[in-house]
Amino acid sequence: MMEMLQRLSLAGIVPVIKVEDAADAVPLCRALAEGGLPVAEITFRTAAAPEAIANVSRELPHVLLGAGTVLTCEQVDRALAAGAKYIVSPGINPEVVRHCQQVGLPIVPGCANPTDIEVALGLGLKIVKFFPAEALGGLALIKALAGPYGDVSFVPTGGIGEKNLLEYLAFPKVAACGGSWMAPDAAVKAKDWAAIRALTASAIQLMLGFELAHVGVNCDGPEFAGSVADAFAGLLGWQVKEGNSSVFVGTGLEIMKSRGRGVNGHLAIRTNSVPRAKAYLEGKGYRFIEESAVIKNGKTMAIYVEGEVGGFAVHLLQK
Repeated sequence: MMEMLQRLSLAGIVPVIKVEDAADAVPLCRALAEGGLPVAEITFRTAAAPEAIANVSRELPHVLLGAGTVLTCEQVDRALAAGAKYIVSPGINPEVVRHCQQVGLPIVPGCANPTDIEVALGLGLKIVKFFPAEALGGLALIKALAGPYGDVSFVPTGGIGEKNLLEYLAFPKVAACGGSWMAPDAAVKAKDWAAIRALTASAIQLMLGFELAHVGVNCDGPEFAGSVADAFAGLLGWQVKEGNSSVFVGTGLEIMKSRGRGVNGHLAIRTNSVPRAKAYLEGKGYRFIEESAVIKNGKTMAIYVEGEVGGFAVHLLQK
């Protein structure tokens, strides 16, 4: 279960989709995956859900597929038989939770208040859905609940979109956010998979927030590095800040006192979440130099991508 929950957390966004025609499920989930989200929750709000889940499970095994709006043990069995890897319910039903535990299927039940959370804890659960998030009080209520229930993580769903996604994900107790804005009903009905792919890619870029932090320039020795830094400072009027291994000119130029990674130097790309950015890029086939990781308080703050781009090494940097 922890592996599945870790994958949800690294995805950051869980598309919650309703499928009226089971034949739409595979192209829809393929569009989500190609846009950067190989994860989906197909809700049991339609009769097509079990067949849709089976189709995706068979055709797209790399997609982490859950069954949502599961209300009964019978629906759990149908979801499991179809190939669902986890269950999501709008509320918390101890009978359904225990049944999921018996059949070995992770469940993220909906919780709306302290009583619900205590029921979840009593059942051995530490991650819950917070639904309907905005209607209940949004992030303010999650923060209030996180005080007495510090071991609980939340997957808020309901009313979350591009305007408030980053606010939710910035709170450490939010594991991921559920939403449907990247797969609107109109686009699904029109079978506009290109639009869904583009909306998903836009959501990923918003979540990760890639931006250039600084450019590192390799130099042969401290003396040469100092002269290069002085030249840039004279040209741009930026302040020089001396460090042990480099000299910063302003915040955008790092002049290295010795040759570091990259033929010419490195590019530091700032992101909202190094772990999520790393998982996203790994899904696109990139590899990382694990020994280059900078860990602080158990969190990865920086790590280099394998290889170079135009003679520059690239590393992610936590905002």
